[in-house]
Amino acid sequence: MRLAVPLFIAFGSTLLSGYAVPAVAQLPARPAADSAQRADSTRRRMARLAPVTISVTPARRGEPVSAATISPQMIRDIPAVSTWDLLRQAAGVEVHDQGQGPGFASNASVRGFSSDHSTDLALWIDGVPINEPVNGHAEGYNDFSVLFPLAVREIDVLKGPTSALFGNFALAGVVNVRTLERLHGTQANASGGANGRAEATLMSGYDAGPDGGVFGVRLLRDDGWRPNSRSDLVQGHGRVVHDLSSRATVDAGVELYGARWHSPGYLSEEQFDQRQYDVVSNESDGGYKRRAQERVSVRVMSPGGSLFWRSTAYATQGRWQLFLTIPPAGGKFEGSGSQTEEEDTRYGLGLTSALTWATSRSELTVGTEARLDHTDYENWFTTARGRDSSSALVTGRQAGTALFGQSAVELTRRLRMTLGARLERLQTHNAPTGDADAGEGLAAATASHTIVSPKLGILWQAVPGLAFFGNVSRGFRQSDGVLFDPQIGFITAMAYESGVKVDRGGRSASVSLFRMDLSNEQTFDPFTGDASNGGASRRQGIEADVRMPLGTDVTLSSTWTFNDARYTSLVSQGEDDPSQIDDLSGLRVYNTARYVGVTALEWRSPGSDAA
Repeated sequence: MRLAVPLFIAFGSTLLSGYAVPAVAQLPARPAADSAQRADSTRRRMARLAPVTISVTPARRGEPVSAATISPQMIRDIPAVSTWDLLRQAAGVEVHDQGQGPGFASNASVRGFSSDHSTDLALWIDGVPINEPVNGHAEGYNDFSVLFPLAVREIDVLKGPTSALFGNFALAGVVNVRTLERLHGTQANASGGANGRAEATLMSGYDAGPDGGVFGVRLLRDDGWRPNSRSDLVQGHGRVVHDLSSRATVDAGVELYGARWHSPGYLSEEQFDQRQYDVVSNESDGGYKRRAQERVSVRVMSPGGSLFWRSTAYATQGRWQLFLTIPPAGGKFEGSGSQTEEEDTRYGLGLTSALTWATSRSELTVGTEARLDHTDYENWFTTARGRDSSSALVTGRQAGTALFGQSAVELTRRLRMTLGARLERLQTHNAPTGDADAGEGLAAATASHTIVSPKLGILWQAVPGLAFFGNVSRGFRQSDGVLFDPQIGFITAMAYESGVKVDRGGRSASVSLFRMDLSNEQTFDPFTGDASNGGASRRQGIEADVRMPLGTDVTLSSTWTFNDARYTSLVSQGEDDPSQIDDLSGLRVYNTARYVGVTALEWRSPGSDAA
């Protein structure tokens, strides 16, 4: 149950009244007649298009896609202890906690993707992609801990590869974050809990006409529920905006994040069933993560208000070190029982630019994206953090370019069509470094891959408040292991969806049927420790969500996904013994729940509505 009392709501309203909440996105209205109305219309349009790049435009209820929006009010109300928990409670996203520390990314899964370290889900924060390419631990490693919770204005969760605005890693869907642009005054928050958990956040900002800004610092420590599981996290957030004129804005932001942790290691099934939680695999296990990202964005609107141009340039830097012992546990889990050290030092540069042309009945966006990522990756066998021998020492670089276009057209008063496509090209280069024997004789290699992703959607408004929709799209992501073998191609998916949306009398609901057919499937067998790729799988199921007031002060909300994810054609070959063949065809996809969801009952005392 989510409970909001008048004091909480009044407090939140006072603190957040200083920034402009964008209006619900619709097709642009025709320009007003007099100058005062035109000026007001200009300000409203600028607020509506406040996101720094087209890649973070808010999800629209009237689009033929499945999407969930986590509003500012929901963010303030939900008693989540982490960003992962917020997604689980607000959007019904399946989350598997890795349990190592705040820099060891957990698994967020949408529509039956096991998504190791959330690699099948694209995360964007203010137009900056967070997934890490050419990562030796997991390609597309996706650490949500970089997200500063109290600076978030809104989060969209797009389910499926339905948008041409997102490319690599948006296979299962997209988590799209927009942060606050302006904030009045200063606020401080502190909280504590069981197992030595303590958190403190300081936020300050200003709103002075054409100028605005938000700054924050967050500290978190947690001793964990098992021994040797202490973790510490510190975050910094900054964002400033300046209106160059009534039609042009420059926007800059920075995200800083650092964490360190100790690791208790893994438990066997028998130990967990017997509640032997005090077992620690290796007292010297643990690690740290550092990440920084900076960006500058510009958005410009034409005098007539029909053209909008947005561009974002960004840079990222990161370093990760991990010491981890994974015991064999009787052959039931991966691991040799030896401690390993992983180090990943990286930097990246990127640019996204898009132009939108809007009329009273249509909208067309065309744009381009360029990205360069470089990594130095090391993998060592260690004893109590002392290096014994190297397993892999390699440097990698990936350059990507993309062209994309997406349109939305009202064919009739009741019929809306979206059409888009994305052309993406990735070139990956690797080379061994240091010990020539590391990586089992790895040789330098370069390879390029190109892919086209078409998107099509139809929404038919049968009667006011009742709409039927359908879409078909193609999604992709780079396979694990591309750092060691650039020849490895994409994992691709053809996605199909149909459903119905209801919006009437303050009530909203949607039900959709989905299916995704994957090629070049890649999986890790948790029972044998073998990795397999080149096969196929299918994810299919039904998704439902509803939001319904039960009275003036009580609201029921619920979102659920029922999923059948199975390998349709996949043969696993033992890494140590190639003669050992295991046909996985027909089996359920590993690490995927049959169903996942959340139901919440919200109560607000009379007069406690937030602004």
